Amino acid sequence: MIEGWKYYNHAAIPTCAPHEKPDISVIENGLVWSNIGGGTPLLACWTSDWDCGYETNWWYVIKDTPFDVASLKSKRRYEINKGNKNFEVRIIKPKDLEDDIYRVTVAAYSGWPEKYRPSVTKESVADMVQQWKDYLVFGAFSKEDGILQGYAIVEDHGTYAAFSVLRTNPASEKNGINAAMVDSILEEFKDRFRDGFYICDGARSIRHETAFQDYLEKYFAFRKAFCKLNVKYKSGLGLAVKMLCPFRKMIKGKTTIGSNISGILKMEEIRRNS
Repeated sequence: MIEGWKYYNHAAIPTCAPHEKPDISVIENGLVWSNIGGGTPLLACWTSDWDCGYETNWWYVIKDTPFDVASLKSKRRYEINKGNKNFEVRIIKPKDLEDDIYRVTVAAYSGWPEKYRPSVTKESVADMVQQWKDYLVFGAFSKEDGILQGYAIVEDHGTYAAFSVLRTNPASEKNGINAAMVDSILEEFKDRFRDGFYICDGARSIRHETAFQDYLEKYFAFRKAFCKLNVKYKSGLGLAVKMLCPFRKMIKGKTTIGSNISGILKMEEIRRNS
């Protein structure tokens, strides 16, 4: 294990908060290219110049002010009110609802493109639930029949909270389940938005074909905290990226491998344009 870094999807990424500066000495001395727990990374990614105040091509989507539904246009208020009318959202003990979480997870992933659709089993969901023991888990229950139709995971780190997962049964989306869940999460943290506290939905998405971050900005006044993307490659991969970069628009992400390569080349394009 390398303190301050973790392995994720073939990359080394910092474990510190987005607004904190990671220790990049392990990149400079090469220690990060060893097995850091989970695998040996091919590249290291980190950000700098957090919330710099001017537009860049890399950002995190955050909420750092209390939510005021009255400030929204009537159509958007209607969507949130509809969700709250149809669903009861509350903090749950996920271990008690493992079968329901499995059902919702399978339904949620059924609509994902096959190239990055995870494989879901009851065993994998049980492992996932076990990892949530220190997180806040929100469940959305249909007011019509009381059945769980969605869940969300929020990791409270003190100075900020990571809005890391939201999964819903697609059949419930027309009834405003996403709006009800986000509204309930913001209500839970409404008294924390001071002294720099924020809720973070993650960095700019470059692989998933979703508009959820746009949705958060439009309906719940999340905003972009602009920063700079830094990428360092393991010896050998850097040369391959340099050779492939001129052909990046020709490489399609229709398979898992193609999607991984396309994602790396997109990050390299962003890094070069920083």
